[in-house]
Amino acid sequence: MKKWQILLIFLISLQMVFMYIKYHKTEHYFSIQGVTYQIRVVNGFTNNSSEPLVIWCTSQDGVDMGGRALQEGDDYTWYTRLTFWTPAPGYSCTIKWDQTRKTFETFQGHQGRHRCGTRRKCLWLIKEDGIYFGNDESNWVKDFSWRKI
Repeated sequence: MKKWQILLIFLISLQMVFMYIKYHKTEHYFSIQGVTYQIRVVNGFTNNSSEPLVIWCTSQDGVDMGGRALQEGDDYTWYTRLTFWTPAPGYSCTIKWDQTRKTFETFQGHQGRHRCGTRRKCLWLIKEDGIYFGNDESNWVKDFSWRKI
């Protein structure tokens, strides 16, 4: 095969990939717009009405996202966009309740897309005994235990 034939086959294949992305997916990792991921931290305590769960989050590129005081069932939700072409920042949060505190990564840039799954959700459930991760709002895996201050 000649070089121009190989190049032509490559260009046609590349065009087919982009046509598939355009017509079959509304969001795609390789597109200019990228894909949106939801990051959500939920207060899953069963009885903390006297003292709220305090959460403070920042991005790894230095953006302070502020803090919240979450009562039972409240959540702190934000979205990040991830593309192949630009790096997405990671996010970490510090949570405090009573005499316990924990800092953890809620989203880890390009590695986060694998953990958050096809639903593109990184969900964190904070309970009295620890911090749980899930990506479908029903299956939770304990990632961390609380630590006394």
